[in-house]
Amino acid sequence: MKTTYIKLSLSAVILLGIYSCKKGEVSATELANYATTDSAAVVVSDSISSVASMKVKDKQFIKTADVNMEVKDVYNATIAIEKSVQELGGFVTNSNLKSNVLSEDSYNTSDQEAVLIKKYQTENAMQVRIPTEKLGELLTAINSHKLFLNSRSVNAEDVTANIKYSELEGKRNQKTSENISKLKINKDKVKLDDENMGESNLQKLQSMNMTDDLKYSTIDIYIKEPKLRIAEIPVTNTTSIDNKYKYNFIYDAKDAFVYGFYLIQRIIVGLINIWPILLIAAAVVYFLRKRRIIKPRSSNAKE
Repeated sequence: MKTTYIKLSLSAVILLGIYSCKKGEVSATELANYATTDSAAVVVSDSISSVASMKVKDKQFIKTADVNMEVKDVYNATIAIEKSVQELGGFVTNSNLKSNVLSEDSYNTSDQEAVLIKKYQTENAMQVRIPTEKLGELLTAINSHKLFLNSRSVNAEDVTANIKYSELEGKRNQKTSENISKLKINKDKVKLDDENMGESNLQKLQSMNMTDDLKYSTIDIYIKEPKLRIAEIPVTNTTSIDNKYKYNFIYDAKDAFVYGFYLIQRIIVGLINIWPILLIAAAVVYFLRKRRIIKPRSSNAKE
């Protein structure tokens, strides 16, 4: 009996030891998995917003994002972002790349050549659409080009109730259409049918837009370079060209002589145009002078 009790005790100890070992192995595995998951979560949180990859059962979200950052080269970053968008199945709806010139000066380097110095800053305002499930990947790709992140916002609008409401409105429009079809044909029926059709089309358009927004997320991206760039552009020395042709004595003297000749012609033609006035003026002067001459003679005669 005592031997049997000892055997049972030993068996219990062995089984307990085996169970403890297995339990320890499971706990270690769970801890490793938890660490891996936590580490992955940290990486994801560092590269993209958790909102971008968020999924909730029985919920539908329209996701949008806005990124404002500084990059080393706006042009190269733009090309890279557009390429990433295309590879992820998205498309670019707007890309407005421009260089804002802050100053512009020209410096002469020889009698014929000069250098135009432009100080400018390049920027680009983009808007892209990306499949919603790829939003996180694109944000990660965009983030890899940053020198400094000014701001980034990711929004997830819960439209679950809106979708349900849209379905209910669709059923209501269908029911209304069936009720209208039972009415007798008259002006009121035509008007009701037209109004219901217009409302139904508007509802369909809203549903299509919502479906599109659910399928594709919109990202507004603004990128710029942190420092000014300088462009050195070879140009012609216009000052020497201007000085070269600014004054030519022989040509200008000849031009002045010709101009004077034509001026005399214009004066003569102008006098011919006003010959009646000149004739009247000459007659008036003649009579006035004659009257002055006659008046002194009359005064002498009286004396």
